[in-house]
Amino acid sequence: MTSEDAVAAGELLAEDEIAILRRALLEWCGPARCSDQLAVGMGFTDAQHLVYQCLALRSTLASDKPISPAEWARVLLAVEIVFASDLMGSGVEWPTTTGLDDESTITTLRVIQRKLARTIRPYYGKTPSGH
Repeated sequence: MTSEDAVAAGELLAEDEIAILRRALLEWCGPARCSDQLAVGMGFTDAQHLVYQCLALRSTLASDKPISPAEWARVLLAVEIVFASDLMGSGVEWPTTTGLDDESTITTLRVIQRKLARTIRPYYGKTPSGH
């Protein structure tokens, strides 16, 4: 990865989109619970590393610092899973734990997916490496 590959959130996403990503990443600190196996599949070393990295990524998003394509892929996958999975993520409790309704969240998530597509294209169908 070169420094020119990294892109700040503000260059790609609107404020409300960044806010949803930040809120979703916080869900991994509770109530969502991830297995080590799933965390590894998402590109983290284990579930504890996932929590640590989600907190760090929330901070990076808030400060609008550049994020590598691999980290963008991790952000998006972690958000998709925590939102949708009732087994390991927030799932049906999403509206209760975040205060965000499912319909507006999925609509915004689809916008984010489209906006990040070019940035994370090399990671489609692959585990983001480089953690």
